[in-house]
Amino acid sequence: MKDKVVLAYSGGLDTSIIVPWLKENYDVEVIAVCADVGQGDDMKAVKEKAIKSGADKIYVEDLREEFVTNYLYNAIKAEALYEGIYPLGTSLARPSIAKRLVEIAHKEGAKYICHGCTGKGNDQVRFEVGIASFDPTIKIIAPWRIWDIKSREDAIDYAAAKGIETSVTKKKIYSMDKNLWHLSHEGGDIEDLKNEHKREMYEMVTPAEQAPDKPTYIDIYFEKGVPLKVNGEQLPPVELIEYLNKAAGENGIGIIDIVENRLVGMKSRGVYETPAGTVLYAAHKCLESATLEKEAMHYKQLISIKYAELVYDGLWFTTTREALDAFINVTQENVTGTVKLKLYKGTTMVASIDAKKALYDEGISSFGASELYSHKDSEGFINLFGLPNKIKAIVDLREKEGK
Repeated sequence: MKDKVVLAYSGGLDTSIIVPWLKENYDVEVIAVCADVGQGDDMKAVKEKAIKSGADKIYVEDLREEFVTNYLYNAIKAEALYEGIYPLGTSLARPSIAKRLVEIAHKEGAKYICHGCTGKGNDQVRFEVGIASFDPTIKIIAPWRIWDIKSREDAIDYAAAKGIETSVTKKKIYSMDKNLWHLSHEGGDIEDLKNEHKREMYEMVTPAEQAPDKPTYIDIYFEKGVPLKVNGEQLPPVELIEYLNKAAGENGIGIIDIVENRLVGMKSRGVYETPAGTVLYAAHKCLESATLEKEAMHYKQLISIKYAELVYDGLWFTTTREALDAFINVTQENVTGTVKLKLYKGTTMVASIDAKKALYDEGISSFGASELYSHKDSEGFINLFGLPNKIKAIVDLREKEGK
């Protein structure tokens, strides 16, 4: 009886050529698993392509709602942005996929899990650490680390030799990863930092220059940090993200072009489209600024940095991440209300905030008189607050005067 290998299968160039390669180099049954995290592919066509490429069996798993509720919502509450800018589109999808790969490997009695990640990328770490978090006995096959194919050009040639159709060409050679949260573009001409990226690569976002000349206003309602309604209508998790992707994308919102520090040690450039994520982070941050007290808010900003690093580094299934979520969830108790955003030609501006438990008080914050705040109190506060500075200055002066 042949051993079984579960292949993380997308139907793209890399995973498509892995199917015949596994057959050539291992005496195994190949069980392809395509995780639907909102990439928008024709799953019937993906199934047919997997079997045509030589897979013995294929699963198509709809993980979209789980992806939103178990991963994206946590990231929104944490306001997790890697290196202060990247909304972690690829990183957040990997844990759910890794978890399902292990579940199917157990169901099928497979000894191996195979992925199509390159030896230079972060995803190999995310998948393998995620898999090991559930079953460290499963063996990993990573073709890009061992086969003779050295480049995407080689991969295209191999696909042609095996009769495997692919949308990737030597002229259009970007490596792209799409899900409900984002679309990433890497490789090709953007590897040269002197090259401006080409607007025609966009699929989710209208170039800002071509966006409507009139702004779009949109209301987003959060409950304990979780987005539930858009323009007063409660939407299921997946539909909410899809709606905001369309609304924000049409207004040119969600593009970042960054050079990031990969976990494996090198820098890489990526162009990311994250329309829904951009507006949700902006709205959540604004609502939180009105409802979260200063010390908790400032400490949470530190937590957000660490949280993003954990996600980026593939450490979702860890005690640290769970502990950070516990802290974050406490901070979200009063983060409830509606934020109105103005979307216009690539910009996201806050138009209004409506929160029942807002800590902002117009009577106190205005320049007028207030029962809770007296201008006279400031003098004593400043004297005490600045006392260490005064003492240091006195000591310095004494030293200069030789006393």
